[in-house]
Amino acid sequence: MTIPTALHTDATTPASLNWQIAPLDRTTEADIQARIDQKTKPLGALGQLEQLALQIALVQQKNRISIERPLMLVFAGDHGIAEEGVSIAPSSVTQQMVLNFLAGGAAINCFCRTNHLPLKVIDAGIKYEIKPAPTALIVQRIAAGTRNLAVEPAMTIAQAEQALRLGATLAEQEIVAGSNLLAFGEMGIANSSSAAAILAALSGAPVTQCVGKGTGINDEQLAKKIALVSQGVARITDQSPLNILAELGGFEIAQICGAMLATAQAQKLILVDGFIVSVAALLAVHISPHARAYMIFAHKSEEAGHQLLLQLLNANPLLDLGLRLGEGTGAALALPLIQAATSFYNQMATFESAGVTV
Repeated sequence: MTIPTALHTDATTPASLNWQIAPLDRTTEADIQARIDQKTKPLGALGQLEQLALQIALVQQKNRISIERPLMLVFAGDHGIAEEGVSIAPSSVTQQMVLNFLAGGAAINCFCRTNHLPLKVIDAGIKYEIKPAPTALIVQRIAAGTRNLAVEPAMTIAQAEQALRLGATLAEQEIVAGSNLLAFGEMGIANSSSAAAILAALSGAPVTQCVGKGTGINDEQLAKKIALVSQGVARITDQSPLNILAELGGFEIAQICGAMLATAQAQKLILVDGFIVSVAALLAVHISPHARAYMIFAHKSEEAGHQLLLQLLNANPLLDLGLRLGEGTGAALALPLIQAATSFYNQMATFESAGVTV
């Protein structure tokens, strides 16, 4: 259960999906660290904020680091496995929550407003299409939800590739518009089943370690969820990330993964939310390991599999608030810490400039 060290592509991988993601240029790391150490504070006294400032400075390679036009992208999709009763709500709730996002009434809307973080909502393939689509909704539908991963592939390889490309294109457009940090959220009834299946298939960990209660199912539903996810994972023979995505994934997870890869390729920052989005991040890292260096992990979710995910990704999340909502809420809450890291790096005096002797 380790992060791969080589690009997982093969002869059947389309050239357009052969991501060209550069490793971080670490030649300036010692100078950046010295700048941080010379600030008017004891060494390491700002804890994770210092590590965060170092990461941002390595990504941006500028004397003055900044967060420009940060943007929250919430991708929504439905899952065929929801028909098995593995969630507390039916698939119709995905559409209802998308409408809630568009009306500004969800937790993610509240947190984005509080932190002046623009929000865009994407229909990646919800079961019940919103017609007519409001102008605020970005429609990138692959299909009306995936098929039931417990008994058949969730999507075709062609659909998985299409979803990756659509996510990538959207990220590229936002980066051209001026964003240097993209945050990711999701919505989709039963998407924790899909995410757990992907995690188990990629990591080789027991399904019981990957599956949790999601938004609050009972013990009987949990046992059924474990059995169905196990059934889906047992079907996997081709261990390539693209095949695992097609067999077990969701359209929203695939589009997030593609958007993350495009963001890393553009050498911009990726703000990762909780369990579902972290699975998309794990997929991205399996496809192109250099993508990991551009990722900031917002929080530690209460979902059982997220602890394993964070270990696999060598991630030290910024927050631990007991969240298990999704939507990108943890990422939105973490944004002020990222902005604080840039602030101290740019503005905090050094011992020399402040005339402080120690």
